[in-house]
Amino acid sequence: MFIDTHVHLNAEQYQEDLQEVIDRALEAKVETMVVVGFDRKTIEKTMELVEQYDFIYGVIGWHPVDAIDCTEEDLKWIEELAAHPKVVGIGETGLDYYWDKSPKDVQQALFRKQIHLAQKVNLPIIIHNRDATADVVDILREENAASVGGVMHCYSGSVETARQCIAMNFMISLGGPVTFKNARMPKEVATEIPLEHLMIETDAPYLAPHPYRGKRNEPALVPLVAEEIARLKEIPIEEVANVTTANAKKFFRIDV
Repeated sequence: MFIDTHVHLNAEQYQEDLQEVIDRALEAKVETMVVVGFDRKTIEKTMELVEQYDFIYGVIGWHPVDAIDCTEEDLKWIEELAAHPKVVGIGETGLDYYWDKSPKDVQQALFRKQIHLAQKVNLPIIIHNRDATADVVDILREENAASVGGVMHCYSGSVETARQCIAMNFMISLGGPVTFKNARMPKEVATEIPLEHLMIETDAPYLAPHPYRGKRNEPALVPLVAEEIARLKEIPIEEVANVTTANAKKFFRIDV
């Protein structure tokens, strides 16, 4: 059995065939899915999905790219929704210096606020990091994010940075890029970081694993991520499935 720890089933790309996508995931032994909402629209859809499906859980927060649009009212709303028993994390939050819609100082301020929110509601933080590793790690340290821990989502950084994050009570989550032929660092992380610190995800509909790269991703493909980790570690895929599933259940406090 597998858990897709980060998927956007709330995305427009699934409007036409969401049930079929979910059915394919279950057929592929993906027993649990954690749907991530990152703005008003996707958070609302996330809450609908957690009510509709026993095996879907939610993470809610505000994406750094859209930090400039987030209001204090939005943060209060997220805090209220976080009381729902099937909301298991705050995020995805963090920093994204690739896109320039939101200035760095605005992103950083919102990132700190969401860490504080996560601490207030005692939920882990799901981190989005693009081209901002040093600042992300610094802010996590400065704000004592280790007090609640979290996930470095779709991790693409170095083994050294992964170890720094693990020391702060964070899990390392690998997605489709670990299967890409040119993805040196994710492969190094998959090889070097012990399995008890790893989780797997799709980030669907984005970042489909090889051989589906460039196509719409979906949770049914998360076993391909596990397969590549198993190949790199030279262990059975069943071991990767069992350990990453146990990691995710413990981390998100999911009792299934």
